[in-house]
Amino acid sequence: MKKSILIALFTITSIGYAQGRFDNVKIKIEPVSDHIYMLQGAGGNIGISVGEDGVFMIDDQFAPLSDKIITAIKTISDKPVKFLVNTHFHGDHSGGNANFEAAGAMIVAHDNVRKRLESNENTASAGLPVITFSDDATFYMNENDIFITHVHNAHTDGDALVYFVQSNVLHTGDTYFHGRFKFPYIDIKNGGSLAGDIEAAKKGLLIINASTKIIPGHGPIASKADYQKYHDMLVGIHENVSNAMKAGKTEEEIAKMETLTSMYYSDKETEKDFITGEKIRRAAYQSITSEKEMSH
Repeated sequence: MKKSILIALFTITSIGYAQGRFDNVKIKIEPVSDHIYMLQGAGGNIGISVGEDGVFMIDDQFAPLSDKIITAIKTISDKPVKFLVNTHFHGDHSGGNANFEAAGAMIVAHDNVRKRLESNENTASAGLPVITFSDDATFYMNENDIFITHVHNAHTDGDALVYFVQSNVLHTGDTYFHGRFKFPYIDIKNGGSLAGDIEAAKKGLLIINASTKIIPGHGPIASKADYQKYHDMLVGIHENVSNAMKAGKTEEEIAKMETLTSMYYSDKETEKDFITGEKIRRAAYQSITSEKEMSH
């Protein structure tokens, strides 16, 4: 009996904490182009396209923020959210799905995003993508051809890039971090790989031009030059860790070898980041090991 009471109290406290942590979050709206805006709050960057056809939305952060996000969108457009694209399944990008579905949005994502959300015991059936794609999809809304393309095994196994052709704006989801988010997060357990993240950046760079504005998964609006620098860093880390592995270094040794990544950021610079120098070296080792196993 006491155990049940303790579990109940822990659950209530956890829910209260989860809601409480978002109480002071403010949704910041930043214009990107004539029709496109970036919304920042807590979690991944949201992209919004507005116009006569309705609101086209990319990602939705955490469920407790949905009301604040909806209120923010209403200051930009009096139209409803018609389509909501998840760039991948992580909760800081898809947590509000059920709320936006209830408000009338149709949720769109890669096949694997639906599979991941479906298999997550914490996800209700409400909020699952109702339209999925395996490779590419195109929407025609608000004077934009909106091109969505899947990038394989990058940040996860269900990532998508979203490009607004006429507005020349690219949303990369978490295949690209910018600003204080220095090293990438490769979610190996959920199909991510360093090689795939490199290919995602390569694909994104082929789509855009020097004038493109980029909404990264986290961080401020970026340029093609910023994106290129990120791609080059990924390539360098992959090469450096691969060479260390060829020299017979173990995962533990590589995790401690700051010189493999210090030309980009020192361990001191990333010690308080979500992905530290040690974490990215370890992730690179694990990813390259998986790549080798798959190639055999």
